[in-house]
Amino acid sequence: MADTLLDIEGLTVDLPAGADRAHAVEDVNLSLRPNEILCVVGESGSGKSVMARTVMGLLPPRLHPSAGVVRFEDKNLLEVPPAYMREVRGERISMIFQEPMTALNPLMTIGDQIDEMIETHSDLARPKRFERIVEILSDVRLPEPERIAHAYPHELSGGQRQRAMIAMALILEPAIVIADEPTTALDVTTQAQILALIKDLQAERHTGVMFITHDFGVVAEIADRVAVMQHGKVVEFAEAGEVLNRARHPYTRALIAAVPSLVPGRRDDVKIEPVVIDVRDLDKRYSSGGGLFGRKEARVVHAAKSVSFTIRRGETLGLVGESGSGKSTVARCVVRLIDADGGAVELDGTDLLVLSKREMNLYRKRIQMIFQDPFASLNPRLKVDRLIAQGPVIHGMKLEDAIERAHELLRLVGLDPRAADRYPHEFSGGQRQRIGIARALALDPEVLIADEPVSALDVSVQAQVLELLADIRKQFHLTMLFITHDLRVAAHVCDSVAVMRFGQIVEYGSTEELFTNPRHPYTRELLNAVPGKEWDIPDFVHAAGADDD
Repeated sequence: MADTLLDIEGLTVDLPAGADRAHAVEDVNLSLRPNEILCVVGESGSGKSVMARTVMGLLPPRLHPSAGVVRFEDKNLLEVPPAYMREVRGERISMIFQEPMTALNPLMTIGDQIDEMIETHSDLARPKRFERIVEILSDVRLPEPERIAHAYPHELSGGQRQRAMIAMALILEPAIVIADEPTTALDVTTQAQILALIKDLQAERHTGVMFITHDFGVVAEIADRVAVMQHGKVVEFAEAGEVLNRARHPYTRALIAAVPSLVPGRRDDVKIEPVVIDVRDLDKRYSSGGGLFGRKEARVVHAAKSVSFTIRRGETLGLVGESGSGKSTVARCVVRLIDADGGAVELDGTDLLVLSKREMNLYRKRIQMIFQDPFASLNPRLKVDRLIAQGPVIHGMKLEDAIERAHELLRLVGLDPRAADRYPHEFSGGQRQRIGIARALALDPEVLIADEPVSALDVSVQAQVLELLADIRKQFHLTMLFITHDLRVAAHVCDSVAVMRFGQIVEYGSTEELFTNPRHPYTRELLNAVPGKEWDIPDFVHAAGADDD
C-alpha cells in the first residue's frame, strides 16, 4: 500500500435494467502510484468516465457500485459517509472535466469559483485567498492572472478555460488529479501546451494523475502506465512502452492500428483533372462590439484575407489551422452559407458569389456540406428517411422516390435501411455522422465541403468514417474541401494542404511536400505540436502473433 496512492479492486458498477449490458464497469482492478501519470484509454461507453466518477463519488443516481473496493489513505471510498467524501473531494482528490464551458458556472467569475474551493477547505482570509488564486493562475501559465480572476468563463478562450479548470483542480495541492479527456476539443498547439503543463505540474508536485483519453498520441506523449478499457472491463494494463509497442490484446491493437500516421501515403499516377473550385482573393470581415448607440468603438475581425486556392476534380484539399484561423469561415463562404465581402468562388467557371439567392439555389445541389456536429445540424423532429429525402424533395423529386433514394444512401454509408424510421437522438455519434454524409450525398453533388467531420469521434469510429469518405470519393469521383485541425487526419486524407493562420493561407502545397519539408514556421509549429509525433505506430496487421488471444 505504501507504493500506491489509489487501489481499485474488483470494482463493478451496475447499469439500470434495460441497458445494452449489465455493468458500466465490471471487475476493474487498477492502481495509481505517487508521481505517476496513468492513462486510461478506451472508446465512448467503455466505462472510463464511470470508473473515474465512482472514485470521486459523483455517480448519477441511477448508477450504483455493486462490488469492489476503492482504497485511498486506508479507507474504502465506497463505504465512507458523504461528509467525509466532501472533505476528500477537491482537497485530496480533484478532477479536471472534459468540457470546461459546461463545468464552470457562467454566472461567477473564475476567481470566485476557485475561491469557493479554498473557502470550503480552509480558514484563510479573503485577501490571502485572492493572492493564492492569482498565484495558481500564474502557475498554469495564464496571462494577466489578476484580470483572468475577474473574468467570466465566456470571456476566455477554450484553452484558457481549460487552464482555469486545471488551476481549480490543483489549488489545494491534492494527492490525486483525475483528468477526464481534458484536451479532446482543443487545437493541436493548445493541446500540446495543456499536456506539457499537466506533465510539468505533476512532476513538480509529485501528484498522481489518472488521465482519461481515447487518443493514443496523447498516451505516447505523457503516460507512465496504460490501462485499456472495453465494455466496462480492463483488457490490458502495463507500462506505457509495453502497450504502445507490444500490445497484446486484439482491442488494444485495433485502437492503435486506427491511429492515422503522420507520414502521408504516396499518391502515384495522379491524373491531372480540370479545376472544379477556384477561390480567388476571398475576403470576409466580422464586426463585434460597438456598444449601445455606438458608444464603444466596434472591433473588426478579418476572418478571411485574400484567400486563394484551387481544387481539381477528384482531389481533396485539406484546410488546416487552429480555431479562429478562418477555416470554417472560408468553407461557409464557398458554399454560400454566409456572404463574403470580396473575391470570387468559381464552380466550373461560374462565380457563386455574384449569384442571386434564386440563382444560387440551382447550384446548391452541386456543392454540399458535411457539418462537424451532426446532432446540431440534423433536425431532431424528423426521422432519418425524411431528413435525407428533404433536399431532393425541395429540388423537385417525388417524396416516394426520395425516400427510396434515402434507403439506398443508408446502405451506402453502412447503415441498415430499417434505421430510416428512427430519430437522430437514437443513434451514436458515428452513426449520426454517417447520416450527415448520406444527407450530403442525396443531391448527387460534385463537391463536398467537410467541416471537421471526425473531430468528435473515437479513433476507431473516426477511421471507419474516413474510410467511408475515401470510398465515396473514389466511387463518385468527388471533389472535397476537408477542414481539420488534426494533422494526422490531414496526412491520411488529403492530396494537398493549405495552412491557415489569422485568416490567411501561410503555406500551400502537396501533402507529401508540406509534411516532409514544411517551409513556414507556423506549419513547423503545428507539426511539432502533434502529440506522440516521435512514436512510430507499430503495424499490428502484419505483426507476429496478431491473431492470438
